[in-house]
Amino acid sequence: MRQVGHFIEGRVVAGTGPERGPIFNPATGEQIGEVDFATPALVDRAVQAAKTAQPAWAEQTVLRRMRVMFKLKELVEKNAEALARLITQQHGKTLEDARGEVQRGLEVVEFACGLPQLLKGEFSQQVGTGIDIVSLRQPLGVCVGITPFNFPVMIPLWMAPLAIACGNAFVLKPSEKDPGAPLLLAELFLEAGCPPGIMNVVNGGKDTVNALLAHPDVAAISFVGATATAEYIYRTGTAHGKRVQALGGAKNHMVILPDADLDMAVDALVGAAYGSAGERCMAVSVAVPVGDKVADALIERLAPRVRQLKIGPGTEPGVEMGPLVTKEHLDKVRGYVEQGVKEGARLVVDGRDFKMQGYEKGFFLGGCLFDRVTTEMRIYKDEIFGPVLSTVRAKSFDEAVAMVNAHEYGNGVAIFTRDGDAARTFANAVNIGMVGINVPIPVPVAFHSFGGWKRSLFGDHHTHGMEGIRFYTKLKAITARWPTGIRAGAEFSMPQLR
Repeated sequence: MRQVGHFIEGRVVAGTGPERGPIFNPATGEQIGEVDFATPALVDRAVQAAKTAQPAWAEQTVLRRMRVMFKLKELVEKNAEALARLITQQHGKTLEDARGEVQRGLEVVEFACGLPQLLKGEFSQQVGTGIDIVSLRQPLGVCVGITPFNFPVMIPLWMAPLAIACGNAFVLKPSEKDPGAPLLLAELFLEAGCPPGIMNVVNGGKDTVNALLAHPDVAAISFVGATATAEYIYRTGTAHGKRVQALGGAKNHMVILPDADLDMAVDALVGAAYGSAGERCMAVSVAVPVGDKVADALIERLAPRVRQLKIGPGTEPGVEMGPLVTKEHLDKVRGYVEQGVKEGARLVVDGRDFKMQGYEKGFFLGGCLFDRVTTEMRIYKDEIFGPVLSTVRAKSFDEAVAMVNAHEYGNGVAIFTRDGDAARTFANAVNIGMVGINVPIPVPVAFHSFGGWKRSLFGDHHTHGMEGIRFYTKLKAITARWPTGIRAGAEFSMPQLR
């Protein structure tokens, strides 16, 4: 059984505390390892290692730091298959999906390779007599990333490369459910040329998180996960004087107008609702057909597709959906399906009885499809984070927009239509951070920024792109006057530039 430790100051470190967490293969239900949980003393050791290493790293030329990013890109590409297999083994998603996750994370590394252009700052000459001003961005110090189980490679790569390229040191606290791939990532950062202490990993649960939130030498915290935890991390981190970006949960709608290409919409819904077993913060979990005619046609075409989903271990060729991450999460999602039935929704496709031959102990659930869901039901309000799609029928375009805007989450939304005017009106009217037009999962590319609105984001900055650079740096303005033979004498009023 594999023992997973921590990565501090350039080497793997075993845990010193008594607490450990199990690591499962979700496809078999078998425990395949244990992960050490960091004590407060070990968290402090990691932060001190980062604090010690950071000043010299920040003094490196920006070109030196970029060359490390280029080397990291090469190493992630070289180890992409090993990373993908670790993801599939411990998370359960299909290998094809895991490979896509690595690629999307790699795109942020590629963006970080171009940071010299983005860190140039601004300069104004002769703003006053003999006075120039330069504004520049400097690193914060020690930055922390707290990342979820559903993207154990991509989300750490959304954070760490930008933070480190900007001159910071980084401490990653990944999910304890699938810690293998993040540990390999840390080794790749070291091999790429990051000095020991610049990239560290500590594993653990809430106690480990709390130790990081309260640590006086941590300057900034990035988080992705459930909304309740995001709000807790934001409030606790800011109360301790940290800069915090905390990305929370979602309930993403997909609106289907009467003029939409229905076959395209069905393809989009199947992939966006059931890909990765619905364990994505950008998964579509609510279909909103406008008009009963559209709704009836949508359900008629969608139901057989859900029943025919190819479910199995993520390592098997042709599998479209793997298991859920843990038995506890499987039970939680099943409970939501039962709740939906009790609340009166029509369960068109019931995946609760799905059994995988030869993998009876795996954490599998078949695709579930509800119709006639209302906005008062818990299956509509809550983030289920599983292969469950709810259909809420809207009578009009305006009702669909109002429904989207009334929900507490504001992460992503999509509309399927051939009408450019309707699409443009929708994109402007919805109070959502990321909008797709005939695109079901509108995750921005790496040189744009990712983030939601409302209770899907706590803090002022989205992640990666220019927002990521702003988050991991602080702005400094330097106003300089050089002797020119002019003597203004003492000034006792507010300085004025003449």
